[in-house]
Amino acid sequence: MEKKKFNFWEFFQGLGKTFMLPVALLAFMGLLLGIGSSFSSPSTLETLPFLNQPWLQIIFKFMSTIGGFAFTYLPLLFAMAIPLGLARYEKGVAALSGFVGYVIMNLSINFYLTETGRLADLDNLREAGQGMVMGIQTVEMGVLGGIIVGIIVYLLHSNFYDIQLPDAFAFFGGARFIPIITSLVLAIVGILIPMIWPIFAMAITGIGTLIQKSGIFGPFLFGAGERLLLPFGLHHILVSMIRFTEAGGTEIVNGQSISGALNIFYAQLQSGTPISPAATAFLSQGKMPTFMFGLPAAALAMYQTALPENRHKVKGLLISGVIATFVTGITEPIEFLFLFIAPALYGFHVIMTGLGFMLMALLGVVIGNTDGGILDFIIFGVLQGNYTKWYLVVVAGIIWFVIYYSVFKYVILKFNLKTPGREVLQEDFSEAELTHKKKGKYDGARILAALGGSQNIDSLDNCITRLRLVVKDMTLIDDAELTACGALGVMKLNDTNLQVIIGTQVASVKNQIEKIL
Repeated sequence: MEKKKFNFWEFFQGLGKTFMLPVALLAFMGLLLGIGSSFSSPSTLETLPFLNQPWLQIIFKFMSTIGGFAFTYLPLLFAMAIPLGLARYEKGVAALSGFVGYVIMNLSINFYLTETGRLADLDNLREAGQGMVMGIQTVEMGVLGGIIVGIIVYLLHSNFYDIQLPDAFAFFGGARFIPIITSLVLAIVGILIPMIWPIFAMAITGIGTLIQKSGIFGPFLFGAGERLLLPFGLHHILVSMIRFTEAGGTEIVNGQSISGALNIFYAQLQSGTPISPAATAFLSQGKMPTFMFGLPAAALAMYQTALPENRHKVKGLLISGVIATFVTGITEPIEFLFLFIAPALYGFHVIMTGLGFMLMALLGVVIGNTDGGILDFIIFGVLQGNYTKWYLVVVAGIIWFVIYYSVFKYVILKFNLKTPGREVLQEDFSEAELTHKKKGKYDGARILAALGGSQNIDSLDNCITRLRLVVKDMTLIDDAELTACGALGVMKLNDTNLQVIIGTQVASVKNQIEKIL
């Protein structure tokens, strides 16, 4: 069988998607950590003394301990999740190989440092750029170390998972060969890492320095850039760099050097030290004015500008999108309703999101975590005490609501934009939306037919809200039929890479199609 030509766009698309598996776990563990730390903090116990019961405090401290799991082992999670997500076949072997490769790379680094006499004293690890990983003293690479392992393992897996060895060694062929070749390659990589790591460190530090030197515009650039990259599915790469590497800052927490905005926030939350405004400037607080107030206002404007006879047909669609963004921070179900119809409105949305990040930083708000919805607002804002300045989010949010509503309503009416419900002939679209959004039903066979049939699908996967496909013939894609099936949008990234925006039910749609395939 002919090997498929390597496609950089497809690779980075897939790489961004794989980040979501460990990040989703991190978000959940962060909630546990936030609840546990908030109800065991001295300020909360002074306000709510009835919580100061030994058995209750044990439960809350236990939650904090469990919540710190993902933060502690995040590089390993990336090393396993990347090959798991990118591999098309033998995914379990790919994930196992990620674990094997990560451990062996760090053992190899430790061997090199020991043999060259560069192994630092335990009291001077931070100064030497070293740290402990699963009990192994190694070069402190953080999440980037896990990402490097994950990418290497994926490349090895894609080239050797079906290898056929001579009969005498046939037992070690096929999928069994992947952990073996991973061990050999990552052992060599571990020897090279201490020599070349300073180059990586300089590049990441340079990005971080650029953001930090931008001052208050740093959060603006991050927030706007993340929204700008979202339609292409590449925003996860920027977000992960800021959250988990030196690009998001480095601070000392309990004597340990912690890099990455989200890592710093979790470490401070777990240790009970004051939360750093420099770290939370790139976290949930910046999203809240837009996610909790701005996009719901945009949805209201779209509802009120819909034709009266169509409002009942689009109401369910808009309400489900508002709930998704307000509660979970999943914004695509709203954003893709106007992204293709009015790119200028999306540009306004990009700028307002960036301004939200900048304003929260200027006001000194300190609310962390990842989602930017009501759960983060309550757990990491309100429950942590007034020092987080959570009340300023509400004030800013009201302003954002008015601005979004006014701009969206004016632009939609002024330029007669065909946002949901404004088309005179809405039967197919609205009835499909009514069925899919209210009943949560999608016709996988019909969607597959609109994609050109099973023979046109080269690969199929999904992220939080969209199907990600590699197709053989893009001309077979029926955009109108996909919209009639309930798709919020269709993005043709190049001749073979396609994204179909479904919404929060995308996983069930993908499963339906996979069963047919």
